[in-house]
Amino acid sequence: MLFFFGFALVIFSIIYGYVGSHGELMALWQPYEFLIILGSGIGAHIVGNTGHIHVATFKIMPQVMLGSKANKAMYMDVLSLIYDILDKSRKEGMMSIEADVENPQSSGVFSKYPAVQGNHALADFVADYFRLIAAGNMQSHELDALMDMEIDSRLHELMQPATAVQKLADAMPGFGIVAAVLGIVITMGALDGPMDEIGKHIAAALVGTFSGVLFGYGLFAPLASSMDHIAHDEIKLYESAKATIVASVNGLPPQLAVEFGRKVLFAHGRPSFSELESKVRGR
Repeated sequence: MLFFFGFALVIFSIIYGYVGSHGELMALWQPYEFLIILGSGIGAHIVGNTGHIHVATFKIMPQVMLGSKANKAMYMDVLSLIYDILDKSRKEGMMSIEADVENPQSSGVFSKYPAVQGNHALADFVADYFRLIAAGNMQSHELDALMDMEIDSRLHELMQPATAVQKLADAMPGFGIVAAVLGIVITMGALDGPMDEIGKHIAAALVGTFSGVLFGYGLFAPLASSMDHIAHDEIKLYESAKATIVASVNGLPPQLAVEFGRKVLFAHGRPSFSELESKVRGR
């Protein structure tokens, strides 16, 4: 709900401040200026980015409006899933998890955590490394380095929507100037007309500059910032999984391995020791 409150506050502050200063509200309604700025800006955004970035941008918008899915509950699910896999492999042997890691979408262990199972990239990340552990004799430092490379690539991928929208935000003031210049061109053609008409044309041109700055810093830049936070929150899921798996490869029991993963998390979303212990013990 902070999303809607924030944008409402931006609009209210500008409109109330303008009207309170005896401004003419309808003077700000310049649909053709908005068309020039938003149409050209979004068109440039489409040209400058690939199709999968557009898809990723639309997919992340619900999280921007309603909050990140990478919250405390999700962190606990990831750690609990890894605990279950480690516990099963410890009790029944590494071959017992082969069916689970070969196909996470049909795994009985993964199905207990639908939020993780529904995040295919994350589920595959966990499954892939347990598959490597089960299939080979990888040293912990080799596993650590390989995980770091994949996490770096995943962070870059998660950041692409935020980077693209931030570039759009940076371009908005420039497109506002384009709209303003076109408005001045119209004004120059109307210099022999009445003064009130010339004034309206100049006002429309200035609204173009105002709108470009407002769309850039009041709309698209906050969206990009929110996407950035969501990307970093999600990458913590991968880093937590990595810390837990590497700790287990180094010989720590599941109860201690998940504590390594818990410590990696941001403080604002990190479950307490007792919360996590209760979750995994309950399983």
